[in-house]
This record gives sequence, structure tokens and C-alpha cells, in this order.
Amino acid sequence: MLIAPGLLWEGGALRPGRAVRLSRGRVAEVGPAASAVPDLAPHLLIPGPTDLQVNGGGGTMLNGDPTPEGLARIAAAHRSLGTGEILATLVTDAPEVMDRAVDAMLAARGTPGLLGLHLEGPAIAPARRGTHAARHVRPLDDRVVDGVARLREAGWPVMVTLAPERADPARLARLARTGAVISAGHSEADAEGFRAAMAAGVTCVTHLFNAMEQMRSRAPGLLGAAILSDAYCGIIADGHHVAPEMLAIALAARPRPDRTFLISDAMATVGGPPRFTLYGRTIALQDGRLVNDEGNLAGAHLDMATALRAAHLDLGLSMERAVAMATDIPRAAMGLDPVRIAPGLAVDRMTALGPDLRPVPMPDVDPTGPTG
Repeated sequence: MLIAPGLLWEGGALRPGRAVRLSRGRVAEVGPAASAVPDLAPHLLIPGPTDLQVNGGGGTMLNGDPTPEGLARIAAAHRSLGTGEILATLVTDAPEVMDRAVDAMLAARGTPGLLGLHLEGPAIAPARRGTHAARHVRPLDDRVVDGVARLREAGWPVMVTLAPERADPARLARLARTGAVISAGHSEADAEGFRAAMAAGVTCVTHLFNAMEQMRSRAPGLLGAAILSDAYCGIIADGHHVAPEMLAIALAARPRPDRTFLISDAMATVGGPPRFTLYGRTIALQDGRLVNDEGNLAGAHLDMATALRAAHLDLGLSMERAVAMATDIPRAAMGLDPVRIAPGLAVDRMTALGPDLRPVPMPDVDPTGPTG
């Protein structure tokens, strides 16, 4: 089976004139395109994107079904849309729900497409909670740190979003020692507070612009400090959470282009029905936006292939930069090596995109069949 894309993501760049030969469900060879007629000739062939913020998919929210089966349904929904791996994300909830999510992750080893867990909360600023339930918001406590430590000891990548001002220094230091990625978000921190948090172990920012004070001429806040820092920053490029012009300004101002990545902030509607419940309240899809019964934004109806397309077409980024923001950079944010399209890689770890940057079905290669 031969795939000859117009451009192949190889060595951190898009390269023309390359071909990938498959055998028994894996990459057998990568080399110059030959004269042979390929079985598939997509516009792009890239590693499956890595999404570090996925609240739900396929009609399932992790908060509503914190089980191995729930995790599998969410991951499968996103894999069907071209995403390679996800951090399943639990938004602020009761302690026992968090415990169940940790237990589910520990029991879900080997689930296709499941990279790890993202705890978004509960240690967030009440004034910046967004759609998170006020009754479950609380400062960083030992129960959260203990749960993260269990996951890390088992080898799972973990991200924790918190408001730095809601974490006492000793617990924040203990959390950092677990090796979890600590991300500032849903926070009232000012610029000085954010810089102090980075010195204490924060390395990332959750959905830049959203759930934080906006910049003012004499008060850059967390947002301004984050843009000018070398922290990794996730962005939601759905055209609803942040105006494309504002994202373009932020990207132009960042001192390092390899420190901003795409996220979906996806909810259960991705690959599922147009409405779901969170905390017993209905959230519905309206004109591409997910809104709760108060009319406020509540997560995103977005997948990574769509985010990549928006980064290129709406934000005006080069194709190479957009692909990096969906693949290599989010993995680097988690301290992980990039996925390389090289001999041995499973076919289902790659994503083919057409000229419209929409996923193209990959060939079904029989892992027990003949070579070729």
C-alpha cells in the first residue's frame, strides 16, 4: 500500500516529493516518491493531531461518565474526526467525581487515542469560573495533588489548570514535583502574579484570552504577561471564543512561535447530538456556538482538523506553522517527543487531509495481510 501525499510532515517540516509505504498496518518505508501509482494521494499526510483539552465527544462528557467506557467513547469520537490523541478533560466537579476520573484513567491503559488526563479546576477563581459550577470551586487541596500523583506514578501525562492565586505555595510546589504540567487559567492573576507563578512551576496557559482579565494600557494582566513569556499557550481557534484578529495579534507578538498550540475545548456535541447536560443544565449548539441556558459560551464544538484549517485560513498562518501547532507543539508542552511518520508507526497514528484540509479516510491495511 503506497501513500504519496502532496506534502508530508517529516522532521518538523512539510516536504514534497515523499511517499510512505505501508505493510501489515504500519509504516514500512518512507522515501522519495516513485513513479508507481499510489493507492492514496492526499494533499497532506501528518501525524494525528494531539488535543490537550477535550471535555467530551460522541455524546459523552467526562464529568457525566468518568469511567473507562466513557473515556473510550470520547477518544473514539475524536479519532473518527482525524485527531490522534487527547487529554480527556474533567472540568471543576465534586471531589468524588474527580476520584472516579482518576480511577477510570488508571484502568484505561491501552485505550486507543487516550494520552492522559487534564484536570481543569477545581482551584480556579470564582469570578473567572465561566461555565464551571460555583459550588465545586475550591482552592488547591491535597486530594487533587494526591490524585495527580497516582496518575503520574502510573506513567500517565497530566495537565492541571488552576488559578495561581488559588494555590498555596507548598501545595503548588508538591504538585510541580509530580511532573504534571501546571497551566494557569480561569484566573484573576495580574502580570506580576503570573510571572511569580512561572517561577513556581507554571509552564502553560489554558485557552489564552478566555477566563482571564483582558489587557489594558496600564494593566497587561496575566494575558499580556503570557503573550510576552515563553510559556506554552493553548488557543481555541473557532471564531467564537476569540476574534481571529486578536489571536493573530497575540501570535505575532509571541517571542517564540513554537510555544502556542491549538486546542479544541471540545464538548459532547463533537461527533454527537447537538445538546447535552453538564451539572444538570442543558448546553446546546446554536449557530456553531455552544451556549448554556444563560446564553454564555460553554466549551466549543470543534475538532483539531477544523482548528488546523481555521489557523491556516482564518488566522493566515503558514501551513507549516498551523500543522506544528496541532501536532509537535502540544506534545512538547507535555514534555513528550513528537510523533514521527517513520517505519514502525501504526497507520492509525497518521491523518490524511485533502486540499480543503478536511480528513481523508486512511486505507484499511490488514495487519496480518501480505506485505506490499
